[in-house]
Amino acid sequence: MRSGGGRFEMSVRYAVVGAGWISQVAFLPGAGLTGNSKVTAIVSGNPANAKRLADFHGIEHVFSYEQYDEMLAADHVDAVYIALPNSMHADYAIRAAGAGKHVLVEKPLAVSEEECEAMIAAAKEAGVHLMTAYRLHNEPGTVHALDLIRNGAIGDPRLFASLFSFMAAPGNHRLQAEHWGGPLQDIGVYCINAVRHAFADEPVQVLAVRNHIGDPRFREVEETIAATLIFPEGRMAQFCASFGAEQLDMYRIAGTEGEIAVESAYDFQTDTIVRLTRGKEVTEHRFAQTDQFAGQTGYFSDCIMANASPEADGEEGLADVRILKAIEKSAQRGTAQNVERKPRPCHPTNEMVRKFEPTTKRLLV
Repeated sequence: MRSGGGRFEMSVRYAVVGAGWISQVAFLPGAGLTGNSKVTAIVSGNPANAKRLADFHGIEHVFSYEQYDEMLAADHVDAVYIALPNSMHADYAIRAAGAGKHVLVEKPLAVSEEECEAMIAAAKEAGVHLMTAYRLHNEPGTVHALDLIRNGAIGDPRLFASLFSFMAAPGNHRLQAEHWGGPLQDIGVYCINAVRHAFADEPVQVLAVRNHIGDPRFREVEETIAATLIFPEGRMAQFCASFGAEQLDMYRIAGTEGEIAVESAYDFQTDTIVRLTRGKEVTEHRFAQTDQFAGQTGYFSDCIMANASPEADGEEGLADVRILKAIEKSAQRGTAQNVERKPRPCHPTNEMVRKFEPTTKRLLV
């Protein structure tokens, strides 16, 4: 609810744009836990399902995609959460910014560097905040691992390796080329984002390979992609992202004096395990599952109410898209690709961590 002078009372009002699985299982249940955020509108292409979700979560307004601009023009929301296929992110984000709404966009931010830059420019011109939905930046286990590195627990971090896989269901939009789908964009982005903050630096070159198999699920995108990222000072990272293997999400960072292993590193429905090894000494810390979507939304609402730029801003989303495009080109051409290095001024910190007990109140339609 908005009060005078651009200030907010009680909570920031959100529209959920795209009421698919991630909105149903994660964002809608999580937003209600924050105390400073409230979903007041749903924008969907399925009015019957949207109405059921609205009734279940106590949401007043339901709009079709054709009514999006009408919704933006009305005083129903202060911000939008965009959970549409990748190809639609830029259009809906730019329209929201133009209407004076703050924008939280699922990753990857957009399908090209040019679209990312247009989104950033639109938010800047409108004086609104644009945040890329990197929920792990507000998760305690992730930030703990970064703190260990920053505090010298493993010496100089030199190597990073990550696996992220799950079995993709047939027909999912993640498997459609027209929406820039594929394991690189959907889950490889997590690996890229993790190493960028672990090394506190940006890669300068990438080399990638991908496979094509007879499985009909992968007519338009690869099943698996593997990439090597070269960082300044000789640091190296490798990851493998796949839609055709049992679920696994982990990374390990080897330094000059020890190593850190993070298990259940990217999932939002499990505990996070951070294991530090220095010689024969092993220290394991299990971080109980928190509602990561509540943490992300609560943090963004705090930024909106304080008029403070979020750490995972549009430039953060652009940084990953720049690397994604280079990896994609490398896999297509079979040659290494250089990446323009633009170091980030900030990284996730403990001040950004938000902890909320997970809820069981959710409806899947």
